[in-house]
Amino acid sequence: MMINKRLIGTVKESKKYVAANVALQWGGLLANIGLMSAVASLLQRAYDKTIDGKVLGTTAAIVGVMLVIRFVCTALAGKMGYLSSKAVKKTLREKIYRKLLRLGASYKEQVQTSQVVQVATEGVDQLETYFGAYLPQFFYAMLAPLTLFAVLCTVNVPAALVLLLCVPLIPVTIAAIQTWAKKLLGKYWGEYTALGDTFLENLQGLTTLKIYQADEFKHQEMNEQAEKFRKITMKVLSMQLNSITIMDLIAYGGAALGMILAALQFRAGRVDLQGCLLIILLAADFFLPMRQLGSFFHIAMNGMAASDKIFHLLDLPEPPERKECVPEDCSVRCEDLTFSYDAEREILHGFSMEIPKGSFTAIVGESGSGKSTMASLLMGRNRGYQGQLTVGGVPLAEISDESLLSSFTYVGHQSYLFKGTVRENLLMGAPAATEEEMWAVLEQVRLADFLRSEQGLDTALMEGAANLSGGQRQRLAMARALLRHTPVYIFDEATSNIDVESENDLMREIKRLHGKCTVILISHRLANVVDTDRIYVLDRGTLAESGTHEELLSHEGAYSALWRTQQELENYGKEGVR
Repeated sequence: MMINKRLIGTVKESKKYVAANVALQWGGLLANIGLMSAVASLLQRAYDKTIDGKVLGTTAAIVGVMLVIRFVCTALAGKMGYLSSKAVKKTLREKIYRKLLRLGASYKEQVQTSQVVQVATEGVDQLETYFGAYLPQFFYAMLAPLTLFAVLCTVNVPAALVLLLCVPLIPVTIAAIQTWAKKLLGKYWGEYTALGDTFLENLQGLTTLKIYQADEFKHQEMNEQAEKFRKITMKVLSMQLNSITIMDLIAYGGAALGMILAALQFRAGRVDLQGCLLIILLAADFFLPMRQLGSFFHIAMNGMAASDKIFHLLDLPEPPERKECVPEDCSVRCEDLTFSYDAEREILHGFSMEIPKGSFTAIVGESGSGKSTMASLLMGRNRGYQGQLTVGGVPLAEISDESLLSSFTYVGHQSYLFKGTVRENLLMGAPAATEEEMWAVLEQVRLADFLRSEQGLDTALMEGAANLSGGQRQRLAMARALLRHTPVYIFDEATSNIDVESENDLMREIKRLHGKCTVILISHRLANVVDTDRIYVLDRGTLAESGTHEELLSHEGAYSALWRTQQELENYGKEGVR
């Protein structure tokens, strides 16, 4: 019943903790039997009026020892549950992490990031209860009634037999509920991950939704998704409450039946008062372990549903191992490159481009033309392309993610900064960087003076560096990128949505990289690409034209039209400008 051999085999380290947990609970049960036997014996002596100071002292000593043993066993069993849970979290999260590394930077082609986050956090937490509480309780619930039956058979067989026969009614009830619960919890996790996907997508695209006034539509869509999740959650809670009520009736009803039978046996003279009292005192212990198992059942079922999601992730097909490294000649060449996120919408149509080593190349075009898609392909985030894409003559598909990410640096307009300090964020780009090197790049991006007025490299950052301005965030992201000293840099709208001063400072540093490494600049603002060696103009995923700034202006094509439009907008209202 809910024993997943693959799951248990995946977390082998937890087996010893589960076994120790069961043994300790069983030790606590034996101590409780000893305690109740001492109490029943004392009451029998009181009834027979044979009690004296020695008997009281002996009984008190036995009770004290048994209570200490129970306390120690309970405390150690709790610790074993904690150690088992700890092993589960560590093992499963490490396996998920290793799986994502093997899937590579293009993992999002097979699984949503929101789903990965959900199974790696809450999904694994649900399995904490499965290993830390449910599994030990499952085996203990099998062992405890048999132990009590063996003990009470020496007192009165009919009463012991009735109690034992009533115990299986609880697992039968659980089994009857399990089929329905499994389907219901499968739907619950489906709705949960769907809601998470929708929420993350809308949150990331909130600015775009506002611009196109589609936020109200998405708001309504999220409300509908949330309502579906609310309804399935209420069904789960209702199922849990009803099944717990049924198990309570069986558990306490069975215990009451055993007590009534013990009293009848005592009345008939088939058992003495001590035996009758022992049966009454231990009757509940027949059912409590199984009842406790039932209380863990629904959480464990939720964990099992989560484990299905975890194994779905762990079973995703992995790309063939890529062993090639980025060669010293890191020139980039695309030929007849075609890519689509889905079969119905092709993003790039036969795109060709050549970027020599050490050159300064720009990719421009209107929004939605495929510029950022090209950056994702170069960074290995999307692999399902057709045509040729090579780095130094080596197909990109054969280059390992490790080599690619150590040779290519990507800076976007929303480069993420983590909660921590400036130092910690910079060291993520170059773990071996010295303080002198960190201050040097901060000077380059003109952020050093501000940080000196704060706490220097130990200046605290909120999540996403929310306590910095937009320009300061981009400056810090640029500083982190400059620390890496990679042969190829890709700047994808790295200077958009920031103040003019910050944009000029960052563009100055980008231009300084020219000649030292290969620079690929993706920008919607054509004034930033004037000094590049070559400009590729994308129009709806197709290469419209390419050349230098002067050549493209003379062609009077797509680039020239974009340039004139932008110049008119930037110079609007300025006197003396035509």
